[in-house]
Amino acid sequence: MNNTGYSRFLQEQWPQQQPLVARYMLAGEQVWLKRAGPRHGMWRYRLLGAAAGVLRLPVLRPVPNLGGRSAIATELRRLRTLGALGLRVPQVLAACDDAFLMRDLGTPGRPTPSLGDEIEAAVAAGPTAVLALWRLGLQTLDAVHGHQQCLSQAFARNMVRCPDGAIACIDFEDDPLSALPLALCQLRDALAYAHSTALALRQAGAQQEARALWNDWLTQPLRGADFQAALQGTLTRLTWLRHLPQDRRWGRDVQRLRAAHDLLIGSY
Repeated sequence: MNNTGYSRFLQEQWPQQQPLVARYMLAGEQVWLKRAGPRHGMWRYRLLGAAAGVLRLPVLRPVPNLGGRSAIATELRRLRTLGALGLRVPQVLAACDDAFLMRDLGTPGRPTPSLGDEIEAAVAAGPTAVLALWRLGLQTLDAVHGHQQCLSQAFARNMVRCPDGAIACIDFEDDPLSALPLALCQLRDALAYAHSTALALRQAGAQQEARALWNDWLTQPLRGADFQAALQGTLTRLTWLRHLPQDRRWGRDVQRLRAAHDLLIGSY
């Protein structure tokens, strides 16, 4: 299908689409249509900003996602910017103010699982399998940060494995660089990835090896002085997490926080 065909489909389909994101087959090609959702109020971001100030954790300052057309415009800009740098993100096929159409990262019949799902599925296989997948996320962050860029929410669920084995990144409705310095944006990426994977690392018995890999990753030249200063200040203020229980009776959210503490604080 040519560009005109994509644009025509987008204009005809987005006003009828009920979910915010939906998948379609066009001439044997799998595509996704994402339309604007409701606008978001600023009050929640003001509350989060105040909390970050009280805790003296600038890395937690919120990055506003205003929703609506603003979120569509932001995601389009970020996808095009990152794609032009050669980073693996969904390709935009057509766009308007209210929606855009993007090519699926996989091929028909071959799914693109999230890295988070793959890591959790590999826990039963043991530490070697989990660490092999976990390294892919660190390499992805290296590729993004090497271009003086950042992700939006660098959780492992927002990294997907393409059929050729490469990792692609999705979900760019906000732009941390519009609200924070680059060093803090990249630190947010690191902390989000660690938080989303630390529990699986612990469950697989891979945490000790992961700490060594994490420490090596943190000390690479790509992480400059501003990053290191922000990291040290953040970890100093997160030592209270060591008091959280590890017992699963407290729920997975508490377990994730404690596992993230054990990975982060233990490696610095």
